[in-house]
Amino acid sequence: MTGIEHWTRKGDIKLFLWRKTPARATRGTILFVHGSSMASQPTFDLHVPGRAHSSAMEWFVEQGYDTWTMDNEGYGRSDKSRPINCDISNGADDLAAGSEYVLRHSGTKQLLVYGISSGALKAALFAERHPERVARLALDAFVWTGDGSPTLEQRRKRLPEFQSKNRRPIDRAFVHSIFERDHPGTADKATIEAFADAILKLDDSVPTGTYVDMCSNLPLNNPERIAVPTMIMRGEYDGIAGFDDLLEFFRRLPNPDKQFTVMAGIAHASFQQKNYLAAYHILHAFFSQPEPVYRG
Repeated sequence: MTGIEHWTRKGDIKLFLWRKTPARATRGTILFVHGSSMASQPTFDLHVPGRAHSSAMEWFVEQGYDTWTMDNEGYGRSDKSRPINCDISNGADDLAAGSEYVLRHSGTKQLLVYGISSGALKAALFAERHPERVARLALDAFVWTGDGSPTLEQRRKRLPEFQSKNRRPIDRAFVHSIFERDHPGTADKATIEAFADAILKLDDSVPTGTYVDMCSNLPLNNPERIAVPTMIMRGEYDGIAGFDDLLEFFRRLPNPDKQFTVMAGIAHASFQQKNYLAAYHILHAFFSQPEPVYRG
């Protein structure tokens, strides 16, 4: 399936967008938001020989969705020229610029937004700032205050290092660590290697800003300001997303059209796990849910 590259600007910053769409989109327009350590195409348009539907974008195209993703500033094919660490707020600014472009070119009035890990924080902050652009919001591997997160507890030990520079190096061993830190065995070797190949083809370093924010500046999102229908997706073994932390965030969401789901056998990178089709199904069910007829 052929994708089409698009470009937009956030001021002087060039941002890369990637689109895959059916001949006739009937179910809506999805904007996928990547996390801290990899660009958009490896995350959402990954191809692994022998692994059916490895590309989440292509799977959702087959369901009738117009699918988009974008590289945040500092990642992948987007601009890397500014001497900044590209934090969560900056990423939400990227989504504001990117969403304006997507809405204009897709002809839709609102987007279905999915964000994973720090991408979920960016997506949530974007929804706080621009609720009129979001039809439904899915937050996967999300973190609110950071309580109950063993991954962040370990990461804070390196906070001075992350604060001292704007970018951090990544390599194949680092990509492996994403799948080894929580519960080894939730992803197969071929997928991990293909994911690493795709990530490292685009980047050998990534910004530090999301790590600094997640280690020292939480909470970054106010659930009471997220007015749109929202789903929290939490992998059973995810070391980022503290369970009780997420439940309290969920409790405070004001829109009664909300869901909390635990994905069995899944750790942190949902779409690269052995149970990835379950994650697709959960997300598709939420995005395709009929709007309430009666609201009381």
